[in-house]
Amino acid sequence: MEIIDIFGEVEYETFNAASAAITINGINIHPGSAKDKMKNALQIAMEFNAMLPEMERPEHTEHYEGFYHLEKLEGIVEAANMHYILRDHDKAKLEQRKNWIQKTAERLNQKYGAGTVQTEVRDSYYNMSEQIKPHWHLIDTAYEAIRELGGNPYSSPVRGGTDGSRLSFMGLPCPNLGTGSHNHHGKKEYACLQALDQCVEMLIKIAEKYGVMKI
Repeated sequence: MEIIDIFGEVEYETFNAASAAITINGINIHPGSAKDKMKNALQIAMEFNAMLPEMERPEHTEHYEGFYHLEKLEGIVEAANMHYILRDHDKAKLEQRKNWIQKTAERLNQKYGAGTVQTEVRDSYYNMSEQIKPHWHLIDTAYEAIRELGGNPYSSPVRGGTDGSRLSFMGLPCPNLGTGSHNHHGKKEYACLQALDQCVEMLIKIAEKYGVMKI
């Protein structure tokens, strides 16, 4: 199998991210006498998910399009738990997604009774471009190093989060340099050996440009 890799990736944009934990409290009763009494938490969980925009799921989005991702659902008639991750490169749009989660819970509580659906929404990380753009020399220097090594630098939005997201907001602006990795978090994840070698050469070139080392 031929493995094709493109040298020159420099990333400085990531998602803004949040998580949403949904707890649904149902009422179980024998199905033979359930009319107007049973409150099936599993059915309400499916109803909750159906109230979110269908085309704003990971399998329907790309580039700068954000999403709602249901990554876990478990429960019985009496109680169910759901876990979502919410993502968007635009922080304002992420806030809209968080609000939609809350409003969906409110609508279902109006339908099934107060306390039926409980939500806990938390921020996870933020788009590192906010911290990197004031230090654009990092990107320019990486681009220069790639060109000098015969590559063509390019940047695309990261559809995920990285260590650089955390580090950048801790005071260390940290763009990502391509390492030749593919199929992230999948069973067929791999890294291209040739790209790893090129990455080492790029790191040395960048270090030289900042006067850290001379080889």
